[in-house]
Amino acid sequence: MAAKMKKGYQALIDEAMEGIETLPVEAAIALHDDPGVVFVDLRDVRELEREGMVPGAFHAPRGMIEFWVDPDSPYHKEIFASGKRFVFYCHAAWRSALATHQVQEMGLAPVCHIAGGFDAWKKAGGPVGAKPERKKDS
Repeated sequence: MAAKMKKGYQALIDEAMEGIETLPVEAAIALHDDPGVVFVDLRDVRELEREGMVPGAFHAPRGMIEFWVDPDSPYHKEIFASGKRFVFYCHAAWRSALATHQVQEMGLAPVCHIAGGFDAWKKAGGPVGAKPERKKDS
């Protein structure tokens, strides 16, 4: 018998959606070339390899986002201290809703996510590029 959850994933997503900005995909596509905007791809590396990604997006795996955003973390990434606007996305906007809510609660701003995720981005004709090759340490 499966364990009964106190709160299921859909309730978590619904709660997150109440307090975050969700960009319509057309609005997100219009921001693609804005130098004040950073697109953040939260998907697993295998998804990037299989499906591509928004050209120029920064890859931040969902499991590391809180650590990469926090300047007090030993894993902090300077891009999150840039003062730019962050547009998060995943495949279907579930992980991005949760991540957007979480980093917003931590104090990262401005941050939003794309309605429908990368799937909607592709269907709307948004640009798609290959996952960049990882730089080898020298």
